[in-house]
Amino acid sequence: MHDRHTLSVLVENRPGVLTRIAGMFARRGYNIHSLAVGPTEDPAVSRLTVVVGAEALQLEQITKQLNKLVNVLKIQELEQGDSVERELLLVKVAAEPATRSQVIELADVFRAKIVDVDHDSITIEAAGNPEKLEAMIELVTPYGIREVVRSGTIALGRGAASITDGSRLRMQRVV
Repeated sequence: MHDRHTLSVLVENRPGVLTRIAGMFARRGYNIHSLAVGPTEDPAVSRLTVVVGAEALQLEQITKQLNKLVNVLKIQELEQGDSVERELLLVKVAAEPATRSQVIELADVFRAKIVDVDHDSITIEAAGNPEKLEAMIELVTPYGIREVVRSGTIALGRGAASITDGSRLRMQRVV
C-alpha cells in the first residue's frame, strides 16, 4: 500500500537545484504527485513541498537520497494532522444559462470565487486542502469541465515551531 507523504524540503536558492531533485526522483522511479516551489523568508533559501506516494521504506530511501544532494539543507515530513495544507484550483465549467445559477451556488458552498464568466462557461478559483478541491471537482463534473489546473500542495507545520528553529540551515542536514 502506498501512503501519501508530504515533504518540506529547504534548498539553496540556486539554478539547477530543482532539476537535480526531479532527476533524483526520476532515476529511482519515484512518482511525484505534487511539487510546489517558492522562496522563503530568506532569499538564499527556497522551499519545495513534495507530495509522494511511497511506503515507509521507500520514504526513508527518498529522504536519504535527498539528503545526499549538496544543495538540500533540511527535510521535514509534514504529518497530515500536524500540518496545514493548501492548494489552489482553477476550473472552467460549462455553464449554459439554464445551469449557470447552480454552478455559482456550488462555488459559494465551497467559498470559491468566480474569476471569469463567458457566454457558456464560468471559471472558478478555489483554495483549500486537496480533499476539499477533489470534492468540488466531483460536484461540478456533471455540468462539464472544460479545463482544470492545480497549483500543487503547499504546507506548513502547525503551531509556533518552524523547520528553521534552533539551527543554522547550512549545518543542519537531517530528516
